Amino acid sequence: MSRATTLDAASGQVAVFSARAPDKESANEDAAAVIFQGPDDAVLLVADGVGGQPAGQQASEVTLHILRDALEDASRKGVETRDAILNGIEAANEAVIGLGSGAATTLAVVEIRENIVRPYHIGDSMIIVTGQRGRLKLQTISHSPVGYAVEAGFLDEEEAIHHDERHLVSNVIGNVDMRIEIGSAIELAQKDTLILATDGLFDNLSVTEIIEIIRKGRLKPAADRLARSCIRRMSGEPGDRPGKPDDLTFILFRRGARRSNNKERAD
Repeated sequence: MSRATTLDAASGQVAVFSARAPDKESANEDAAAVIFQGPDDAVLLVADGVGGQPAGQQASEVTLHILRDALEDASRKGVETRDAILNGIEAANEAVIGLGSGAATTLAVVEIRENIVRPYHIGDSMIIVTGQRGRLKLQTISHSPVGYAVEAGFLDEEEAIHHDERHLVSNVIGNVDMRIEIGSAIELAQKDTLILATDGLFDNLSVTEIIEIIRKGRLKPAADRLARSCIRRMSGEPGDRPGKPDDLTFILFRRGARRSNNKERAD
């Protein structure tokens, strides 16, 4: 993708972007999905096939396909979305292990029910919620040695981005010891912005930089600015600090912003 795609979802608007790493010739190992559960309900998913592992693309795609099927089946049968997500993740883990190739993937999931969101994640794909003025309301903890060190206060964000072990992940789908971290449900205020993204974003832009780009203005232009800023950092353009080329995928959601209201369809 060269630009983000937008659509109305769950009493708000979603922007989706995905592209392989600059100068990369092999497949994009990331995958993303927006699954509608009702007029005001949706599930957002981002998966990142683990770099250096065989069949990373297959692992991320299989995971999202299984979760999609689980959620669609839940809608037909009246099963709670939370149960469908957890069951789908467990089934995806078994399926990826069953590939027998050593494939693995991270996963970030957000359940949206009217103005309430709940995060689920495995690995170092991250979920953030920010207010319009930049107040950080939610940030998941990456399942990695570096992520835990940041949470414990042993590393600051700048040190973490440049750490030699930033690429190590301690929890993935495709492992018998996989665990699902479920966050608390939080209420979104009007114009709050949610983002879930693969580590291609967070290994190149700080949380402060990301929030400053996405917190205000129309959603699609914000998504396009975010993609350009990250790819520019990856490409090492003059004047930028060194970046880490990687596949880049993210989903933005903003409550109360809809294309029919802000004419964003024309963009």
